[in-house]
Amino acid sequence: MLQPHIPPEHHPHPHEPPHPAGYKRITESKFWSSFHHAFSGIMYAARTQPNMRIHLIIAAGVLIATLALRLERSYVIGIVIVIALVLTLELVNTAVEAIVDLLTVAHHPLAKTAKDAAAGAVLLATMAAVVVGYLAFYEGIFRSGARVYTALAQVPSNTVFVIVAIVVIGTIFAKALVGRGSALQGGAVSGHSALAFCAATILSLYYQRPLVALLAFGLAALVAQSRVEAQIHNVAEVTWGAILGTAVTLAVYVMIRPHVL
Repeated sequence: MLQPHIPPEHHPHPHEPPHPAGYKRITESKFWSSFHHAFSGIMYAARTQPNMRIHLIIAAGVLIATLALRLERSYVIGIVIVIALVLTLELVNTAVEAIVDLLTVAHHPLAKTAKDAAAGAVLLATMAAVVVGYLAFYEGIFRSGARVYTALAQVPSNTVFVIVAIVVIGTIFAKALVGRGSALQGGAVSGHSALAFCAATILSLYYQRPLVALLAFGLAALVAQSRVEAQIHNVAEVTWGAILGTAVTLAVYVMIRPHVL
């Protein structure tokens, strides 16, 4: 006579060691598992989407700038809202791309339309964020930034050449340590992006005009984008170049004039 089959004890994670009695994993709770899945989606987008990583870095920099310029709470609220809007639409764009790739095997015009429309929504939100940031920081720079530009006016004129030299040396070291690319093309750090963002930061610090800063960083971003389009560098390499150029410039100014920031 056949004995009824008794299935083995179900274990949700068979390859993990047993957990202590009374311990409950976050995925076993309906309430907390929803947060777990939501953060998993954010982490997936940050891991797979270069634009998401760029948005997160810019968001962190903008929030730090609100503290440095001591913006009023109403301006900070507006900036937080547009940052959340841009990041949310970037997540939606990632979801749309995943669904389209899942449902379509061959190239289809409607699939391209869906992806383009989702990317367009992110672009519109980003443009709105730039406008809001310009309007918010305009008053903050002119009200709280007077002492910054007063201190910068006393910085020695040869500081610019020193900064550029340090950026070039830093780029050479990065290329030499990683060992990728040639001296003037390719490599772990984009020298063109580093110098472009270095120049943009210098112009932004010397002139008390937010529009000048916006145009300068816009041109620097175009330089970085051209390196990616030419397939000389990838997004990560031009991003490291931008960070190098901007960070070195700010560090030298703060070193020379500790009360600048």
